[in-house]
Order: sequence, then structure tokens, then C-alpha cells
Amino acid sequence: MKNIINILIALCLVLPAKAVKRITCIGASITYGATLPNPATQSYPAQLQKLLGNGYEVSNFGVSSATLLRRGDLSYWSTDAYQKALKSNPDMVFIDLGGNDAKAVNRVHLDEYEKDYHDLIRSFAQLPSHPRIVLLLPIPSFQKDTNQIYDKVIVNSIIPKLRNVAYDEHLELIDLHSLFVNHEDWMPDKIHPNLEGTAVTAKRLYDVVVQQRDIAFNVFDKMNQQIKESNFYGYPCAEFTFDGRDSKVVKPKWAAKGHPWVWRARFWGHEPQTDIALLERGFHIVYCDVAELLGNNEAIGYWNDFYKMLTGAGLGKKAVLEGMSRGGIYMYNWAAVNPNKVSATYADNALLDLKYWPDSATLKKDFNLNRASDIGSLKVSPIDQVEQIVKGGFPMLHLSADDDEAVDPSKNTLLFEQKVNALGGSITVIHKPGFKHHPHSLPNPTPIVDFILNATGYAIPAPN
Repeated sequence: MKNIINILIALCLVLPAKAVKRITCIGASITYGATLPNPATQSYPAQLQKLLGNGYEVSNFGVSSATLLRRGDLSYWSTDAYQKALKSNPDMVFIDLGGNDAKAVNRVHLDEYEKDYHDLIRSFAQLPSHPRIVLLLPIPSFQKDTNQIYDKVIVNSIIPKLRNVAYDEHLELIDLHSLFVNHEDWMPDKIHPNLEGTAVTAKRLYDVVVQQRDIAFNVFDKMNQQIKESNFYGYPCAEFTFDGRDSKVVKPKWAAKGHPWVWRARFWGHEPQTDIALLERGFHIVYCDVAELLGNNEAIGYWNDFYKMLTGAGLGKKAVLEGMSRGGIYMYNWAAVNPNKVSATYADNALLDLKYWPDSATLKKDFNLNRASDIGSLKVSPIDQVEQIVKGGFPMLHLSADDDEAVDPSKNTLLFEQKVNALGGSITVIHKPGFKHHPHSLPNPTPIVDFILNATGYAIPAPN
């Protein structure tokens, strides 16, 4: 027995201990945890540590009032925390710098922001550990003093520069600004989050750390299309012509397992916050312009070809369909023909009955009508095809502005909802009291994003 014990002890000495993943958080007062009763346990890095558990070591190198700018009034470059962060030899780095750069005293140097950010990134990228680096957009400032951290500067200057840096460096970018934009209640002093806000941040970063990734997949290489690449809010966008139609595919910085995707039906880039949030989570965003075919057989034919090309290139066999306004016609008419190729739908103030489309000339042309009076007898709209749509068994989300002056909810979303429910389908309607047709979406797209993640099986629960 003694010999067995000695052998086991020897094996424990020889076998390496399970490696702990080191996560380094650099930033300013929000990272440090300023204004919280106990920053050591309540800052978002501290809460991230609790969520991740023993397999991780999360270090907080936040410095209150620090700027990204080298020539800022308190440059992070000149702090001891920066040197300690470099020496931490991290496996992963979260960078949350930019809010203090929006102060009037620092704005005069903002033309240097991108260069300084590139240099900061490279100082970590060249470390022996070659860490995964993730950039964070600053959260909003609700301060009214335009000389201090002013949100218009964050939105109109800092964030676009950060997106450029993320695109150039091929790095992930997490939009914390949208997560807080409708939660001034989380920020008692208008600039620092309370415990609820830091908990939301920690959970978002937890999802980033633990989500399964396919870093090898590159849809651009597999589409067999001649593309021109552009920058879509920090993400690579392939622009090309497919079957004579203008088309686009935006790829995430890494693909989620199974290569999920969102098919934008119409109005490319309009109110893109949901698309951006899903790109962060490894979804692709695609578009094939079939305007103004209004979901007729020709449009469905083009989309069938586009679907075949994309799935042949490795995207998942089921798409999330996204339609704003008359985009609802396009996506649901395709879904009615292809119900088993849809994982979920998101419709936004959607037109669902072509009888109410005001351009009678286009309707006559698209559906080979002889007289404008024939429009009233058209049965080619989603509202007429609910039975076929429901066969797909996929969940549907609708945003509906109660005062929509362009698309009457009672004749479109609300009637569609009644028909779906009568047939046992799955539909959720989020009402927007007091809103008209515009703006679409939500400033904070979390309810939409959560619906899609749950519908497609990509939601990440918090650990027990």
C-alpha cells in the first residue's frame, strides 16, 4: 500500500496542474469599480471572476480618470497599472478605454485616438501569451455638462473610431453602449454603473469568454463569388452581385458553432443594432436585394438560389429572417414556401397584406394584374399564407408601434397574430405605445437579441 501511495504522489508531482486562464481587464474608473460600496467584490471584473470560477484568474487593472490617449490628461500609458497588466501575461484582455477621452480637455487630441489604440493593442498582442483581445465600447454618459464626459462625443467620435480600430486589427468589439442606453437608472451619478449595471456587464463578458467558437470558418472563402470588402460597423462585409442582384454578407470575427445567420429582407443597414449584437455572438448577416418584387415568385426564386449558395458555403441550414416594414412581405412569403429553412423571424412594424401597399403600378407589374381593381382580390400576402408559415414551427417576434401611421397594426401584425395563435403557432408581439412607424427596432436591442438567441439555441445561461 505504501508503494502505491508513493507512486500516486510521484504522479501528482510529474503531471502538470490544470492551467488557469488569465484574464486581464484594463480601463478607467468603471473597470476599477468607482462609486461601488466594495469595488474589490462588486466591480465587473470581480463579478466576472465569480461567474467563471476556479478555472480562471481575472485581474482588474482599472485606473480612475484614465484616457486611452497618450496625450490625455491622465494617460493610461503612464500608469503603473498598465505595466502590471503587461506583466500579467494574460490569455485574454478586455480593453475598456474611451469615456474619459470624450472630455473637452482631451477632445483636442482625438485625431490621435486610433493610432494610440492600435499601439496599445499591439503592446498586448506581442506578449509571449498572444492573448485574445476584446475591445469594449464605452457605456453612455448621461451628464449634461458638455465639458465633461459627453455622450454625443462618445457616439459620434469615439465609437466610430473604435469600430475602425476593431476592423483594422480584426478584433472583437462588444457594444456596452447599447446595453446601457435606456438604463440611466443604473447610473446614479450619470457616468458610473451601480451593482445592477456591473452585473449586466460581467454577464455579457462571461458570455464572450465561454461561448463556443469556430475560428477557422471563413464564409468569404467558400462562397465562390467575386467580392469587394467594406467595413460594416467594424465587421468585414463582402459586397457582390448574385444573379444580377446586389448582395452582401457580413462575417463575425469568429463563427458560432453551426454557423447561424440572419437574413435581412430589406433596408440594409437601417437601425442595425440587432444585427451588430448578433455579429458579436458569431452570427452572419446577409442580404440579397429583390426590391421591388414584393415577395412574388421571381423574388422567391432569387432567394432560393441565394440560400442554396450560402448553405453550400457552410452557413446553417436554417436562417433567422428579419423584416422591417415591407420587408415583412419578402421574408414571410419566402418562409411560406420554405418553412423548414427558417429558425425564427423578427418582424418590425411589418407590412403583411399587399392590399394596403400604396404603389398599385408596382403591384400590377409584379403580380401580372390587368387592372388596379384586381388588387383587392390578391391572396399572395403573408396574411393569406399563415397556415403554410406556421408549418415551420419556428417562433416569431414582432415589434408593433401602436400609433403606426404607415402600416395599420390592426390590419397587419395584430391580425397576423390572431391567425397564428388560432393555428397553434408561436408568436410574441412587443408593443411600442405612442410610437409611429419610425424609428424601427429598439435603442437597446436586448429583448430582440435574447428572443433570437433563445429561439436558435444560442442563449448562454448564467452558471449556478
